[in-house]
Amino acid sequence: MKTRLGCLSRKSDSYSDFSEFLPPAQEATARCLKLSTDEVVRWSDSFDQVLSHKYGLAAFRTFLRTEFSDENIEFWMACEDYKKIKSSSKLISKANKIFKEFIDIQAPREVNIDYRTREKTKQSLEDPTPSSLNEAQAKIYRLMEKDSYPRFLRSKMYQDIVNRTHAHGQRRSV
Repeated sequence: MKTRLGCLSRKSDSYSDFSEFLPPAQEATARCLKLSTDEVVRWSDSFDQVLSHKYGLAAFRTFLRTEFSDENIEFWMACEDYKKIKSSSKLISKANKIFKEFIDIQAPREVNIDYRTREKTKQSLEDPTPSSLNEAQAKIYRLMEKDSYPRFLRSKMYQDIVNRTHAHGQRRSV
């Protein structure tokens, strides 16, 4: 809770410590060694590179929290989990949960999708399949890719990560 409140009070342009998205301190040092400058720089190649990298995804989620728009990545991740569900009863339960949290009008973490997509998704979830959320997820993906991702790459947070991994790599090789 304390970390969350600290995150809320911080603006992305004044971000000074990227360590909060890493594992607890005792694990962070060991795992940080596995994060190379090349990997971090590769995040700028494509949005998929960020989402497919464990720490890239964590950093992007943290960045979105600083912008008060983490509902988008949380929705995208919920959709990824949803697609993996095999049990039809669990599919129905997860579909209802995602709809109530992210898609329904006035949902607590409502994502920004157009009326047609919202209605089409609502109908699709009446008899949920693993692909029922694909269209809404794709819209949110494109929104993040075109809007949030470029800001993430320009952010002080991302630049700090690049600089720290670069500095850490130089110290290691000396």
